[in-house]
Amino acid sequence: FGMVKLGPDCDLYTATAGYESKKSIIGFSHTHASGTGGGPSYGNVLVMPVVGVVNPENYSSPAAKESAAPGFYSVLLTKNNIQAELTVTHKSGFHQYTFPAAEQSNIIVDAGSFLGHDSTWGEQQIFTGSEINILSRTEIEGYTRIRGGWNMGLSYTVYFYASFDTQADNFGTWKNNKTHEENKTEYDSGEKTGAYFTFKTKNKQVIKVKVGISYISCRKAKANLQMENPGWDFYKIKHEAEDAWNKVLSTVLVKGNSEEDKKIFYTALYHTMLTPTEKNGENPKWLSDEPNYDDFYTVWDTYRSSFPLFTLLFSKRQADIVRSMIDIYEHEGYMPDGRMGNENGRTQGGSNSDNVISDAYVKKLKGINYEKAYLAMKKNAEVPPGGDERKQGRGGIPDYNTLGYLTTRYERAGNRTLEYAHNDYSIASVAKGLGKKDDFLKYRSRAGNWQNLWNPSIQSMSAKGFIWPRQPDGSWATELTELDGTHVGAKMKKIKFNVLTSGSFPNFFYESHSWEYSFYVPHDVKKLISYCGGKEAFVSRLDTFFSRGLYQVGNEPGFLIPVLYVWAGRPNKTALIVDSIRCKYFNSTRSGIPGNDDSGAMSSFFAFHAMGFYPNAGQDVYIISTPLFDKTTVQMDNGNNFTVTATNLDKKNIYVQSATLNGKALNGAWFRHTDILQGGKLDFLMGSTPSEWGRDNPPPSMSDEMEGVN
Repeated sequence: FGMVKLGPDCDLYTATAGYESKKSIIGFSHTHASGTGGGPSYGNVLVMPVVGVVNPENYSSPAAKESAAPGFYSVLLTKNNIQAELTVTHKSGFHQYTFPAAEQSNIIVDAGSFLGHDSTWGEQQIFTGSEINILSRTEIEGYTRIRGGWNMGLSYTVYFYASFDTQADNFGTWKNNKTHEENKTEYDSGEKTGAYFTFKTKNKQVIKVKVGISYISCRKAKANLQMENPGWDFYKIKHEAEDAWNKVLSTVLVKGNSEEDKKIFYTALYHTMLTPTEKNGENPKWLSDEPNYDDFYTVWDTYRSSFPLFTLLFSKRQADIVRSMIDIYEHEGYMPDGRMGNENGRTQGGSNSDNVISDAYVKKLKGINYEKAYLAMKKNAEVPPGGDERKQGRGGIPDYNTLGYLTTRYERAGNRTLEYAHNDYSIASVAKGLGKKDDFLKYRSRAGNWQNLWNPSIQSMSAKGFIWPRQPDGSWATELTELDGTHVGAKMKKIKFNVLTSGSFPNFFYESHSWEYSFYVPHDVKKLISYCGGKEAFVSRLDTFFSRGLYQVGNEPGFLIPVLYVWAGRPNKTALIVDSIRCKYFNSTRSGIPGNDDSGAMSSFFAFHAMGFYPNAGQDVYIISTPLFDKTTVQMDNGNNFTVTATNLDKKNIYVQSATLNGKALNGAWFRHTDILQGGKLDFLMGSTPSEWGRDNPPPSMSDEMEGVN
């Protein structure tokens, strides 16, 4: 959750986090977004060691002997034989460079650096200004100002202060790629600026650089650095960073299985903790005593498993994240669905902050003003965001709130309608708990709106009934005007819609198709099963979905699909699918996850299933899949432990034969968060063949509530 994410940049144009393993290193910048798709963001305040005459147009180097671990990175820059080592504190970066013998060794500070110079779909970042001031032969400060990027936001400014442990023999600046020796100041709104410090070095001479970052001012950047790293002991700071990571990663302890599986698991946990970014005390837009989190990239991905994982492991931090979202609503009008650079930007489908609030409420997170949170949820549901329909809130409310679905007049009408229905269930859950009966009944009813796009006449591969586009007059659409692809230069044209039609922002579904999204009713799987023709037909439909290669493991809208078998009484099929996903798509190589990590969403999906269960976000229910380890101990921040044990577990014994929860027989393949909040023990007996366990007690659905509540 650190504000400084110091690391190598290899591609300033298309790499979303700046790094590509087969390219030369341009330098080491201090701000990054982790594991995202879409357009690049950040990549600011870049530092690079070089030997010889400084050339601002090209100072990159091939790399070798890379090594990375939580809190540390090292690489040999082979062009000049320079060893680079990096570590961090929360708001500062620490560089240690070992130079060869040279008359002119330099450390470059590029104040104008940023990622996404040439991204497509209007997602490129745009340079709007930078300034550097050399304060002495060991100090420099400045800022960079960038606008645009993935969230198409207004300008953000990153201020910095850097100090060196060695006095420079010479220094200079540049602007528009022209160097100016012994000049101390450069600033411009149209041309990038930078500086360099020159040293005469002996062989293996070490020079250290510390860089403080702030979103407020250079003075604040300096204060951050002096507060967090006042000395020059690189390895002390490195060890402190490693200890901090070991502490948070040790909230989950695992035993059994291979070292490879443990490496994959703890790497996944590490990835989940990189975002959102904690920027307490660094809000440039308003003063507030509330926690300040940024870089929700994006809630439509992370609400599914990342935030529920934080609730399980770090409930106090998750409460702070929720409070920050509410604070954003209070000052900017809406909670974020995606946010970057201190600005809301982009929605994909629903107002998924509603699911985050509901998840916190039903799991009894403390310290949150739920009345205020409820007002934010209601605004999402009732107040159109005007011209900001891609930025925040809900677009298409006039259709949805009157017709019960988004018509073909609106983009992303399919996934929006489905997600709005889920969001409305989340609002209903909070309304019920707060005693708002009329609102509860209203939003619970609207949570069934997904049915308004269910076309029972559509058939595909033996499955009948699919989510389908619908006209304002209620008729089903057969042709839509959509993008003819996701490539650069794609144009709008009329297409014949089918169950595998997928698209981007202007289309009926965003990055998915009806085969996948027709499973998206996480709050009422029981009703969905009935629409699909009953349990047997539903199981057959799921079998077809997986066997025909329609499942996209790296696509978040399908995250819940592997556990849907449990509602149909076939937890053994969930176990088989989850085990195959873990084995096929996850490993400890550079390509060890399927596609983008999406700010830890993909990694949290794996982490949950490695523990043997998965959340249904917005509800207090976990669905059991199959554990990866003999023993998993979750050390919750309320001081209680939850332990999962799996007797007879091995590569073949992936099926639960029987289970107990807190010493009592567990007959269903699910349990509630309240069952483990005070600590507990979940024990599995595993076997190599499917059993009858868990078949007759499905997880709850909204339909169950409606049968018992008027």
